[in-house]
Amino acid sequence: MQPRLSFVIPCLNEAKTIEKVIHDCHQGGSKCSCIYEVIVADNGSTDGSQDLAEKAGASVVSIAQRGYGAALQGGIHAAKGEFILMGDADQTYDFSQADEFVQNLEAGYMLVMGNRFKGNIEDGAMPILHYYLGNPVLSFLGRIFFGIKVGDFHCGLRAFNKSKIHALRLNCNGMEFASEMVIKASLLELPITEIPTSLRKDPPGRKPHLKTWRDGWRHLKFMLSFAPKFNLLPIALVFFAIAGILFTLYQLQVAPFTGPNTLIFSASSTVLSANVVSDYVLTQEMLYYQLGLHNTKAGSQRSSFRSLLGLNKGTDRLFKYSAVMLGLSTASLTGLLHQALQGTLASAEAQTYGFAGCVTLLISATLYQTASKLSSFKSLNKQ
Repeated sequence: MQPRLSFVIPCLNEAKTIEKVIHDCHQGGSKCSCIYEVIVADNGSTDGSQDLAEKAGASVVSIAQRGYGAALQGGIHAAKGEFILMGDADQTYDFSQADEFVQNLEAGYMLVMGNRFKGNIEDGAMPILHYYLGNPVLSFLGRIFFGIKVGDFHCGLRAFNKSKIHALRLNCNGMEFASEMVIKASLLELPITEIPTSLRKDPPGRKPHLKTWRDGWRHLKFMLSFAPKFNLLPIALVFFAIAGILFTLYQLQVAPFTGPNTLIFSASSTVLSANVVSDYVLTQEMLYYQLGLHNTKAGSQRSSFRSLLGLNKGTDRLFKYSAVMLGLSTASLTGLLHQALQGTLASAEAQTYGFAGCVTLLISATLYQTASKLSSFKSLNKQ
């Protein structure tokens, strides 16, 4: 008969613990009153982990592509259950809690996270750096960036509805696979909850696969790549503010730089700000299309900035904005020409006309470039 629950365990040289972990899975499965299976996604073990897993009652799937995420993807693909409960093969997680995870999935949640901080963490089970800095900071950023209301963003013990998570098109092969799952689930507004769970110490002599700084940076970089509002817009706002301050100082004749240099720096900052905003728009649209948010009402209404640019209906409004800025540029440069004919090019008024004309012209070009790229991208990704 078809199993309803699949335990999926990534494995790389875990001969010391794999049998005990599978025994815990059987304990957890027996509490669920449903048919279950145990899948061990082996990532190239050379210590006999595969044979031990099979003897303990698991199905072993060989995954050639190395990496935590690659192993899990292969195991999830092979799983037949409606629900998946994933966790590590090092005996640090308690699979006998399976019934608690399943109850939440049956209640309608699509992703159920374990929370080690609300449960029990054995002394020495989590490095001090992870306990006080890594996990809290990354979990905090997850709540800020994506509104993910979980306290343990990186807990490896979690359960989910297979079909719903499969629709997220997860593709990270490394440790950031864990972040990818939660981030994409949050962006698609899948119901997420968490339950207290425990974390045991690694068995003596086992070397953790997790590399603190390398994997921490990979998680952070991945999170930022899905949060252009936080990794791009602040830069644009800073340079826009600098441009405004320099322009105001010049008009008040307290310019910090000699001659027209204050206006030149102000114009440069404005153009840089516009280009960063352009990158933000492009990145945001790529994320919307990748996740399918452009086809959902929630996705269309989520970004007021997106609505302002008219991206819900295409790119025509961006082209119109470009035309308006081109008109303003023409008017400003006409004023500059008038100043030239009067022989007053050195005046502050002439320099302001020149500043406005150049800035609006470059913004017009940036808007046109953004609209053109988006049009090509959307044409290539029509569904």
